[in-house]
Amino acid sequence: MADLFRSVINIISVFAIPLMIAVFLGWGFIKKVHVYEVFVEGAKDGFQTAIRIIPYLVAMLFAIGIFRASGAMDLLAMIISPVTNLIGMPADTLPMALMRPLSGSGSLGIMTELMKTHGPDSFIGVLASTMYGSSETTFYVLAVYFGSVNIKNSRHAVPVGLLADLAGMLGAVFICRILFGI
Repeated sequence: MADLFRSVINIISVFAIPLMIAVFLGWGFIKKVHVYEVFVEGAKDGFQTAIRIIPYLVAMLFAIGIFRASGAMDLLAMIISPVTNLIGMPADTLPMALMRPLSGSGSLGIMTELMKTHGPDSFIGVLASTMYGSSETTFYVLAVYFGSVNIKNSRHAVPVGLLADLAGMLGAVFICRILFGI
């Protein structure tokens, strides 16, 4: 069963991105959309948006720096570690799971540190990489996107985003346990 699952995942991973690109280009061709020109217009709009969100980005990065430097990240990891041990998630990957919703660069730094310590082919290295790819920087995204369109009340976006991150983390542990049999 696990070998069949690995084979299917390998086949999907080889064809997924080229197939998506072909589908987007094909759909644009069918709808008679000038894909390149539309892409360039979107890039121009993206640049203007980037300029508008700089204050939100600076505030978010400042808050993340305070959170890590204060030791709150380590304290939170220590409190949550008994639960993660029950689901088979190594304690070393807990800071990665906690940082990912906050900061892409912070979680990338943690992942790099885990790779240096345990190796990229270790279970911890593979799990950290899978966590990085299966979740989003929720608070960063909300600060940037909501800030760029001046939304002040995020309502259910934070809890839903955090639930999605939790699902991504649990899914990463589950998939890595199946694929790597550890």
